[in-house]
Amino acid sequence: MAVINSCHYFFLYSQLATLSPSLASTYRFSSPRKSLRTQITCSATPASSNPMEGRRKFMEFPYVSAPVRNLMVDLVSTLENRLDSQLLPCTLPSDVQYYENQTGNAQASLQIRSGLHSSPIDFILGSWIHCDLPTGGALNITSLSTYLNSSTDAPNFVIELIQSSATSLVLILDLPPRKDPVLYPDYLHNFYESTQLDTYRQTLEKIPEVTPYFSPSLYVRCFFSPTSIMVRVETEAGDSARMEEIVGSYVDPVAKDVLGIWLNHCACGGREVGETEKDYLKKRDSLARNKTIEIDLGSSLPRLFGPEVGGRVLAEIRKVLIA
Repeated sequence: MAVINSCHYFFLYSQLATLSPSLASTYRFSSPRKSLRTQITCSATPASSNPMEGRRKFMEFPYVSAPVRNLMVDLVSTLENRLDSQLLPCTLPSDVQYYENQTGNAQASLQIRSGLHSSPIDFILGSWIHCDLPTGGALNITSLSTYLNSSTDAPNFVIELIQSSATSLVLILDLPPRKDPVLYPDYLHNFYESTQLDTYRQTLEKIPEVTPYFSPSLYVRCFFSPTSIMVRVETEAGDSARMEEIVGSYVDPVAKDVLGIWLNHCACGGREVGETEKDYLKKRDSLARNKTIEIDLGSSLPRLFGPEVGGRVLAEIRKVLIA
């Protein structure tokens, strides 16, 4: 589950359409071919009695390459080690922390940890989705997002890696703003100019295999900052080793640096706002999260996992996003 404030989920069909138009038509309900709901029989995964089982499954990141797995484990560990005293344990039901369809063609893991009332952290959300594709291969989406509450106007953090093959990767990495940088020049300076965030995008775009990526959703694009990293990495057919090299040598250090900037300048920066601004932030965050569920989650999860499983997961996500 991937990219609201930080757009932590993308509309699955939009991603498929961008990665492969012919593949997307396979999943479109209006297509004469079988839809995803008819290709994949969906039912709940039996709940585990071990409360740590969901955590274990999440941290395995079982379907991605070793460099992607190592990066995600390091990011989650860094985030939790730094903020652990401000976070509550994940309380999602076990059949939401990990769920799959009956035939095993699609699996997903979800972890959400809410922040203490005394903390500026609203919650952190990590997830991965794996889906076997009818044309062969698989779609893997791994993501990690952080959300601050209305006690601060600092940006959130998001990273999402969308991989449709061993030689094709889309990377989304950003500190999405929670105020309009045009109206608040000091906001632009404090979080994006003085931190030199744009140098990380420039570094990645110098790699020959890297090109800019543009989400097909204008709504998604408007949430990201002017320094956002939205790139596509394509290596030659069969050259998965080069992809792993790019992730390990370039994406890994860039992502860790950006998370470090978020931790130092946003999560632990001590920036507080007045009551009027709190009301604005609450309204903005609420609108953004409702919109995400409306245009993204509400369609992508039931489409991929069926109405029963998708509905159960959506209900739990709503409890957190629209609390």
